[in-house]
Parts: sequence; structure tokens; C-alpha cells
Amino acid sequence: MIRVVVVDDEPMVCAHLRTILGSAEDIEVVAQAQDGAEAVEAVVRHRPRVVLMDLRMPGVDGLTAIERIAKLPDPPAVVALTTFDADTYVIRALRAGAAGFLVKSTPPEDLIGLVRVAADGHTVLSPEAAQRLVAMSADGRRRGDDARRKTEGLTERETDVLACLGEGLSNADIAARLHLAEATVKSYVSRMLVKLDCANRTQAGLLAHEAGLVKR
Repeated sequence: MIRVVVVDDEPMVCAHLRTILGSAEDIEVVAQAQDGAEAVEAVVRHRPRVVLMDLRMPGVDGLTAIERIAKLPDPPAVVALTTFDADTYVIRALRAGAAGFLVKSTPPEDLIGLVRVAADGHTVLSPEAAQRLVAMSADGRRRGDDARRKTEGLTERETDVLACLGEGLSNADIAARLHLAEATVKSYVSRMLVKLDCANRTQAGLLAHEAGLVKR
């Protein structure tokens, strides 16, 4: 079972998400919380694989909660929830360690699939969304220069894999595209995360966009 914690200060939103996710046989909503402090407590208590985290909440907000959860041992995948498809606050959440983001208007059938994607350790972020987020960044040019400097030390094959991460591809998809074994791709990704000082695949994918490695 994919254990999920839902976090939103609107009880109706929590109830809606619980109903949708509860309809899937392989997903269980083990807890819900109404602010960031409750979210961290729920993660420690229930050890979910995925957290759906509203960003704008009174008290301890979602961004602070994501930062705290990222510091826990073996943290779950945290997916930011927003009412906007390109929210500047989302950029900060992704930098803090979120595995991606979803708009609250995501269709129910898509939401279930995307929770499964997050549980498998993959990025929940479309290339289009990533491009919009990078474009919105106030210091986008400086970040682009920094990203290119970071990626200069990668091998040609590592650069290819990083570009695929920027497209949101899974390890299996990358392996098929680059004619590599899936285990080899996994090794490349793990090594790159260390080289690039990225907490997860999502941060690496955004870095690929900032460095101009992803075709638009």
C-alpha cells in the first residue's frame, strides 16, 4: 500500500483528496493535517511514502514543513499543492526538497496516477511546468549561469541523463532512450545527485532546465 498524508488548512479539500485517493486499491490516506507542524508530526508518526502538502497555510506553512520533513531520516516524497500552475512560492518549495507539485484542480484519475509516480521516486512535474517556473524566477539569469557551471563537470553521458530528468522521464524511459540498462541509469542518477548537490530528481530536473539542457 502507498501510505499518504494529506495536508491542507481547508477541511473540505482534505476530505476531497481523501475520497479520491481512497478509491484506489493500492493507496491509503493514513492521516491528514491542517498546518505544517501537524504535518511533520503525522509524518513521524505514520511514516507515509507520499505527502500532499498545501503551501499557503496559517501558522507553520507548507514551505517550512517541507524543509523540516526533508531533514528527517528516510523522508517521504512531498508533493506541493497549489491553486496556481506557476506559483513563485512553488519554486521555493522545490528548492526546499519537494518532489514536485500539483494544482488542486488536477483531475481525480490523474491525481491517483501522480501519487503512484511520486511513491516510485519519480518527478511529479511536467516539462512545461518546469519551464514556466524557471522563467518566473526573478534571478533566472544568475541561476542559469550557476547551473551551467555546475554541469560543466559532468560527462557527456551524465549530461544526457540529466537532460532526460529535465523531461520528467523515469529510469526505465531513460534507459530505453539512451540504450542503457535501467540499473546503469539508476547509478548515473545517484552519482549526479551527489555531484550536483541536488536533494532529489526534481531539483536535478530543474537544474537541467536552468542550464538549458532541455529542448523547449
